[in-house]
Amino acid sequence: MTNIKTDELAVIILAAGQGKRMLDPSKAKVMALLNGKPLLEHVIDSANKLSDKIYIIVGYRKQSVIKFVDSLQRKFVIVEQNEQLGTGHAVAQTKQFLMSFNGNILILCGDVPNLSFATLLNFIEKHRSKQADVSVLSTIAQNPFGYGRIIRNDNNDFLKIVEEKDANPDESQVREINSGIYIINSGLLFPALEKISNKNAQGEYYLTDIIEILREEGASVFAFPEADFEELLGVNSPEDLVKAEIYYKKKFLK
Repeated sequence: MTNIKTDELAVIILAAGQGKRMLDPSKAKVMALLNGKPLLEHVIDSANKLSDKIYIIVGYRKQSVIKFVDSLQRKFVIVEQNEQLGTGHAVAQTKQFLMSFNGNILILCGDVPNLSFATLLNFIEKHRSKQADVSVLSTIAQNPFGYGRIIRNDNNDFLKIVEEKDANPDESQVREINSGIYIINSGLLFPALEKISNKNAQGEYYLTDIIEILREEGASVFAFPEADFEELLGVNSPEDLVKAEIYYKKKFLK
């Protein structure tokens, strides 16, 4: 990919969650340190190489996150999610900023620090080459428990994402999992978000629900299992943070 940074790509970073399993209510999960830097900074570093249009969604302990982001002295838009009602609700908060944007929107998770720039570039290129409307970065997990499952039909076409708590016994056996990383055509995102509901086990507005909505409306949707499982590990607990640190040192500090 010759043109890395482009005006046709905007990036949303989800950074509003508390992370109760981190057992540290004094700070937002994305402010946990990996190799001396907040998780969020690792994600920002990759996003900065892709676009100048970066939107960071903050919520829990937002003032500390905003203060840190401001200290980086780069060009960001801070978007506040005042109630944590799910990832779909979080992304919907960017509508006022991105409603007139024409291009692709890349959605990243502020607690997935080890997603490599090379993997992101490959993912974006796959999305473009397929002329997809929406793409999901996935991976194959030896133990998929706790993750949303990528559900495909008999032709191996991507159908939908089912969250762990909503999966039936057959769906629970699927080992291809959702990373929470998406690219979507900007013109489709906000109309789809308006159609999701919170009638699920968590009572939240899942961003994942837009996949099934858009597919039923005829959009082209793809899931690309193009990343290592460890690379996509979300940090949700102190144990996850230890694993992420080990992987980081193995992968990036050779």
